[in-house]
Amino acid sequence: MNGISEKEQLKRTTSTLEAEKTTPKRNGYGFWMPRFWHGMVLSAWLKLLKRNRYAVHPLRIPMAGMITLIATANSALGAMQQAKIGHRLDNLRLRRPPVFIIGHWRSGTTFLHELLVRDPQHTYPTTYECFCPAHFLLTGRIASKYLGFLLPSQRPMDNVRTGWNRPQEDEFALCGLGSPSPYLTMAFPNHSPIDQDYLDFDGVSREDIEEWKSTLMWFLRRITVRTSKRIILKSPPHTSRVDVLRQMFPDAKFIHIVRDPYTLFPSTVKLWKSLYTIQGLQIPRFIGLNEHVLETLPRMYKSFNKQVGQLRPNQFCQLKYEDLVADPINQVRRIYETLELESFESMLPQLVEFVQEESGYQPNRHRLAPELCEAISQRWEFYFNDYGYAKEQHF
Repeated sequence: MNGISEKEQLKRTTSTLEAEKTTPKRNGYGFWMPRFWHGMVLSAWLKLLKRNRYAVHPLRIPMAGMITLIATANSALGAMQQAKIGHRLDNLRLRRPPVFIIGHWRSGTTFLHELLVRDPQHTYPTTYECFCPAHFLLTGRIASKYLGFLLPSQRPMDNVRTGWNRPQEDEFALCGLGSPSPYLTMAFPNHSPIDQDYLDFDGVSREDIEEWKSTLMWFLRRITVRTSKRIILKSPPHTSRVDVLRQMFPDAKFIHIVRDPYTLFPSTVKLWKSLYTIQGLQIPRFIGLNEHVLETLPRMYKSFNKQVGQLRPNQFCQLKYEDLVADPINQVRRIYETLELESFESMLPQLVEFVQEESGYQPNRHRLAPELCEAISQRWEFYFNDYGYAKEQHF
């Protein structure tokens, strides 16, 4: 077609299919509510501003000013915590290897995380610990008790309940401590995505990888201070970091969850639009967002497929979101059996209670333009084939 390849034509088509240019509603997320950047140490916050040339929208300048003040406090409180107990943590080892929940964004990792932490023998990073990683041992008890009013009742991108003590992604803690992360794109969403090489460490130097590992271990050691239980971690970027995580924890367990691509794509687009709107220091335009989502999944799974084969049978379990929702009890049972985890029967009452509480949860529903269905089918074809999803159902 006029000398343009079919692949290039498809790419151009999807680039024009950007979702509405108007800014989404904030879903009740007030200006006073905490953003991820409020938990940053000052050095990380100033570095983020500098690399984005201080391109803060005028309407977000008050937010940036408040973050600067709180980041200063975070650094001071972090120094106090380090002086008080830091010397006890330098050589601390995790008593038990962690479990990593992996999978693309919106594939069901949050629901699976919530299910597995029902086990009283497991622990997890809380929302407060991930938002204030530098000093949560010093301030966590007071803040989580008295600052609950700062959070909305539900997450802005879906209907999942929030709370300072609910499980959270450790990737946010890494951001707060100054580690490079693709999540930093949310702060300045009108700029090109940043730190994409930290999604799979492709092109990252050995020295920088070691620094990233050191930051993660620093955070997990502080989780271990409050409890010696097995830590259940959930972070979609870890999907393409299996090799590095296995180097850190040779006996770690990995649970991989997948979902229908026709749901995965629009749900991920909505996720980023919500987070760009709420977390951004700019008024987001969402230019290139569809293309970014389309190209990120193949990059993620190119690394994942190379790395996952190195895991032992009792280190890896895979499931579909649709199966988990249909029968969460037996799917969790299968996970325990495959990974040779202990105590499924002892956690069964808590698991049943949680499933009953969540039985009324209503997931978001999405509609896709035919052109986007075609783009997803072609560019994510390997995902359909690898995980047994049919492409015909949407045509």
